[in-house]
Amino acid sequence: MKQFIFFTCLMISLSISAQRFSSQIFHDGFMVTTDKDTIKGALKYDLEANILLVVKNNKTKSFSSRKVFYFEIFDEILNNYRQFYSIPYTVNINYKTPVFFELVYEGKVSLMAREHLISQTVNNSSAYWGGGTGTQIVIKYTFFFMDDKGKITYFNGKKKELLAYMSKKQSDVKKFIKENRLDTDSMADLVRITAFYNSI
Repeated sequence: MKQFIFFTCLMISLSISAQRFSSQIFHDGFMVTTDKDTIKGALKYDLEANILLVVKNNKTKSFSSRKVFYFEIFDEILNNYRQFYSIPYTVNINYKTPVFFELVYEGKVSLMAREHLISQTVNNSSAYWGGGTGTQIVIKYTFFFMDDKGKITYFNGKKKELLAYMSKKQSDVKKFIKENRLDTDSMADLVRITAFYNSI
């Protein structure tokens, strides 16, 4: 039994140490600078610091969001192409600064996101562990809507706020969410809701 418990703990430990997040590795892609130069290479992003690292010809360069217009990567972890824009955003009442946003869905109203790695407490309910709590790193997304005039609106994930934002078609959106059992804090479901809103 002790050997089994040790083996189980070892496998969980290896799984945790092997866990990788997209923001922690380099991806094939390209960027477009604010001077309209296109640079291809291996890209690594940091949305919280608004920094983009680019490796080309074995040289690494760092670009702040002020110097980047757009970048695109092929994310091998998610097996998908991802697009990011640097857009001026109000960080306090009187100050705007360029911030990286991922374009999740594009339309008359577009859905954008920013990701953060956070430490989350979890309960260990396994009989072999004897209960207790632990921590794990997870990705948390913050969502934003952008209208066709470029206005960006932060969305807190709550259904009430979503319906207020989509107030012109609120009853249709509310019915769509209920019939399809959608969660307003899920990225996949928000894409469906935003696409529906744009279609009516």
